[in-house]
Amino acid sequence: MNASPVAQSPLTVYALKGPSGVGLIQLFENPPSTPAFAIKVEALAQADLMAARFISGEAKIGILPPNVAAKIAASGKHIQVAAVLGTGMLSLITSDPSVQSLEDLRGKTVEIAGQGATPDYVFRRILLAKGMNPDHDLSLSYSLATAEIAQSLIASRVSIALLPEPFTTMARSGNSALRLIGDIQNEWASIEGSGNYPMTVLVVDADFAATQREAMADILRACKASIEWVGANPAEAGILVEKHELGIRAPVVQAAIPHSNYVFIPALEARPALESLFKVFLEFAPASIGGTLPADAFYYR
Repeated sequence: MNASPVAQSPLTVYALKGPSGVGLIQLFENPPSTPAFAIKVEALAQADLMAARFISGEAKIGILPPNVAAKIAASGKHIQVAAVLGTGMLSLITSDPSVQSLEDLRGKTVEIAGQGATPDYVFRRILLAKGMNPDHDLSLSYSLATAEIAQSLIASRVSIALLPEPFTTMARSGNSALRLIGDIQNEWASIEGSGNYPMTVLVVDADFAATQREAMADILRACKASIEWVGANPAEAGILVEKHELGIRAPVVQAAIPHSNYVFIPALEARPALESLFKVFLEFAPASIGGTLPADAFYYR
């Protein structure tokens, strides 16, 4: 008599709709295979929904902004960063002819995508390094969602904004008067000396990671392979992003991928860059990462 096959347990790998999910699009098309688990991939609409699933224990593996992951860990939930999947892809974009450099922002209003998130504090840190007080020398506005900022730039209702990809590409394709000012990633690197700043991390429940090493290795390999495939195949990736309804049209994805900095950096290798970013959060809003730098156990190895 043949032995019955061992039943696989269900496991969901959670991504996010929008640009954060693009790097993992191959997992939607071809979910990773691992002996113990039948894996499916699901995209959630917002990071706070993902955070809630980690806090409740429902999520075992998924992607989050670094500061959100740090705050959850600080609350006592035993989660770890397994890898950085996306680094800085912010652009300062304007149609204002009087703005030729960051220093020209004095007295201007800049729309920021995400108050209290990485773009906000990275930009504030850069402004301070340029000798500008972000609360007095210019106005930072947070009144619009990211997609709305892009549309407002296209319609010339907004003249200066800090945007991530693919929204920068979306805006510039719709308004030829828009141009980039400086290089936010280079500005950060010159200040912090730690390379690019992380924007997206792969987070794992620490108990799951400790007991399911083989599954973790299979999933991490699949994530790395997906990101490498996306970088090499932007047109095909765009088609899959639209197919799996991540909320971005294929041509925009294709055009934005070369500027989007999808990466796979294991947690220990990424730790210096993560800590540089966390120190900026500590400077501006300590509670946003739980009041202290994450401990050694925060980094999966």
